Amino acid sequence: MTAAPLAVPDVGGAGLAAAGRELVAAMLAAPAGTVSPSVYETGRLVSDAPWLPGHAERLRHLLATQRADGGWGAPGAYGLVPTLSAVEALLSTLRSPGRVEPGEARRLAPAVDRGVAALRDRLLVAAEPVPDMPGVDLIVPALIDRIDALLGDGAVDRTGRPAPTLPMPYGMTRHRAEAVTRLIAADGPIPEKLWHAFEVLDGRARTHLRARPVSGAVGASPAATAAWLGDPTRPDADRAALAYLTEVVARGGGPVPCTTPIAVFERAWVLSGLARVGAAADVPAALTDGLAAALGPTGAATSPGLPTDADTTAVTLFALALLGRPVAPDSLLAYDTGTHFCTWQGEDGASVTTNAHVLEALGWHALHRPGRPYADVARRVAGWLVDGQLADGSWTDRWHASPYYATASAATSLAEYAPDAVAGRLDRAADWVRDTQRDDGSWGLWAGTPEETAYALQVLLGTGRPPRPDLAPVVRRALAYLDADRDGTDDDAPLWHDKDLYHPVLIVRAAVLAARQLAWSTGHAGP
Repeated sequence: MTAAPLAVPDVGGAGLAAAGRELVAAMLAAPAGTVSPSVYETGRLVSDAPWLPGHAERLRHLLATQRADGGWGAPGAYGLVPTLSAVEALLSTLRSPGRVEPGEARRLAPAVDRGVAALRDRLLVAAEPVPDMPGVDLIVPALIDRIDALLGDGAVDRTGRPAPTLPMPYGMTRHRAEAVTRLIAADGPIPEKLWHAFEVLDGRARTHLRARPVSGAVGASPAATAAWLGDPTRPDADRAALAYLTEVVARGGGPVPCTTPIAVFERAWVLSGLARVGAAADVPAALTDGLAAALGPTGAATSPGLPTDADTTAVTLFALALLGRPVAPDSLLAYDTGTHFCTWQGEDGASVTTNAHVLEALGWHALHRPGRPYADVARRVAGWLVDGQLADGSWTDRWHASPYYATASAATSLAEYAPDAVAGRLDRAADWVRDTQRDDGSWGLWAGTPEETAYALQVLLGTGRPPRPDLAPVVRRALAYLDADRDGTDDDAPLWHDKDLYHPVLIVRAAVLAARQLAWSTGHAGP
């Protein structure tokens, strides 16, 4: 799931355009999309599908990605889901005769001990809410129960007493998981979005009539598909599902992402990000045709088998408009709640970035295609976004760990489509960005990253505000950080929300390229 490094020339204009064309070529070369592997999803295949090719590579991936403190994944509560998955996967491997050689078991056992200790000592007792990730209130109780069952077979703690069961984390209950189990038992209607986490649903879900693969995948998820498929040697085993799984693990060399393919999502974000700053040249018709074809009566979905959503729909519409292929945004209106736009029907919570993208899609059509009621709706969405700005000038969101992504999304959309109403708000956002720059010139939630540095530059340079008197040195330090030779550990930090955090490689490269283009076009990066 990796891509060759993007050559970023140190000249503007033609060099940046060439880098944009390279990104476009990379999307065509990897039509499923390019996204980082997931510890969570890989762990589910280790546990549920040890028969799949690449099992040994998946085990090695889990061992290689364990942190020194025993956990997996990002800092804090973000580490809970990947750690639960890795621990359960390694435990189930150790408890299954014949799955692992004795020498390999000697490597797995210490990793399990450290992982269980991390869960008991930090992740499950911390007074920190579990991040709002897709399916998390189903995933966490299911994996806790599985680990408890595996540990309960005579396990003892360091003092020799029976090992205690794992507690539920701070602020989380079993209510939703129990409600879904009751629905499955009654063969009731289950929201389409839940098939993405099929691997943690009650086993009776396998007979539910609506649980069927789309293009070979259940919920666009390798783990969900493997759980639905079950024993691949059954005479009635679904061949399309098996082919999907085999192709996904071959593409990644064993480890897998949470969602694949992501072609519509990747192409919409890359092309809209480049086109917004004038860096989307020579886009092949195959890409725009594909985006247009993805739009149906209720919009577009990230991947076949996932429900259509307002976020993917809005970014797809905006990308097509900027590329000269505008499509009327009427499909978006189905997500209008009267105050803001939901990401999908029945969404728990609300998304700043979804509404920022909706503002762009509706705002473009209000400016260029007058006569439809888009302007009034866009103004209402802009007001909702303004009201969601935090006191320090930033925004946060449920689809990305970093406030820099949410702030860039909100600020750039408001600057373009509600500039008269938000000037002071944009200045507050720019001040927050300026004041949170790190000493090395970067920005980042946990550590400086090129991705978050790109979003920060988009806030500073991409909102059309009069330049701040101290802006030039801030931008120079940021560009020096982006140009610096680093060890690469911060270049692919997963920050995007799925069942696990993930890194959409080409989308992030497009964001960095767009920031460089802004620096060049505003005179902050000379030839």
